[in-house]
Amino acid sequence: MFQSGMAVISTATAADVARGVSRLLLQQGYSPILEFTLANGRRLDIAALGPDGTLLGVEIKVALADLRGDTKWPEYLEYCEHFYFAIPPDFPEEHVPGSTGLIVADRYGGAIVRPATPAAVHASRRKAVTLRFANVAADRLASVLDLASEPRGNMEESDGDQ
Repeated sequence: MFQSGMAVISTATAADVARGVSRLLLQQGYSPILEFTLANGRRLDIAALGPDGTLLGVEIKVALADLRGDTKWPEYLEYCEHFYFAIPPDFPEEHVPGSTGLIVADRYGGAIVRPATPAAVHASRRKAVTLRFANVAADRLASVLDLASEPRGNMEESDGDQ
């Protein structure tokens, strides 16, 4: 299982894909975190903030049935300037929606097979998501470093306007 602070990706294959995608994003200058909850209650498998403030979201799919049954992914789009599906190398990529970006990854790294089409995010939403991202990342680091004597609240469930 791949862990990032308190976030956990559940299956071994999904954890490998999350690790490879995170490595890829880090190489490209992004700062990724796992399991980031959006204001609409949906949770991105990976959210990343670019050096210029670009908001990037990734949904990991390791089973065709999961991809086919997923009707919630369009709800991520209003929070991301770039949205990708990430799949393992043996996944049939022709089933991934063509309107999204596509990353193929294993535990060692990944590659962008199809770039995401950039989409605008409203300035107030961008600010709210960016601030929440920073708070979640800092809280997770504090937890890993055991800095807080008591948690100050679950940032994952705050309901600010994002």
